[in-house]
Amino acid sequence: MSSQSARSSQHTTTIGILGAGRVGTALARQALKAGYQVCIATTQPAADNALLVDIVAPGAVAVKSSQAAASDLVVLAIPLHKYRTLNPGELAGRIVIDAMNYWAPVDGVFDDFERDSRTTSEVVEEFLRDARVVKSLNHIGYHELEEDDRAAGAPMRRALALAGDDLEAKAVVESFIDRLGYDAIDAGPLAAGRSFEPATEIFTGSHTANQLRALIQKARPLAVAA
Repeated sequence: MSSQSARSSQHTTTIGILGAGRVGTALARQALKAGYQVCIATTQPAADNALLVDIVAPGAVAVKSSQAAASDLVVLAIPLHKYRTLNPGELAGRIVIDAMNYWAPVDGVFDDFERDSRTTSEVVEEFLRDARVVKSLNHIGYHELEEDDRAAGAPMRRALALAGDDLEAKAVVESFIDRLGYDAIDAGPLAAGRSFEPATEIFTGSHTANQLRALIQKARPLAVAA
């Protein structure tokens, strides 16, 4: 990690979460536990979310989407088929974690992803235009996120993969994942996120850092060729 990247990751103090479902609120609680300031936004007015946020993520603050988007780090935790409800202008220049997954059996078939050979995160990145997108946090269950965390250096600490094209953005996300209680393993460019999308070996299991590195290496030819 470069000195500039290290400084950026150290200064990440506010986390904006777009989405107040099970994933978003679990992430909020875990981020609060890690010492971050957390705000949550949905498509509803902030006042309408205030009570819910106070109950399910005490310490987090319900805000407008533009305020959440102004955080040091923004997490996308909405159903993927609703990604076009995001405001690209609000997220321009922001470091954005794409924690969304394509669930056709649950959410229905979505042509944006069925007819595009790219990964879902690449499609989202194109829509957001100037956001610094990093794929991660999509391959751990919301309940596991609050149960499997361990201190850095702990034996059998669970690892989570990330993928992105912006090295400094990935360094910031790596630091965030570590503070959440997990080892962060860089899978490569954003296209490499294919290796931990639904139905992959990485997605369906829990892995240590060494195990995850081996699985990423095993999946790399497929991720690049696809």
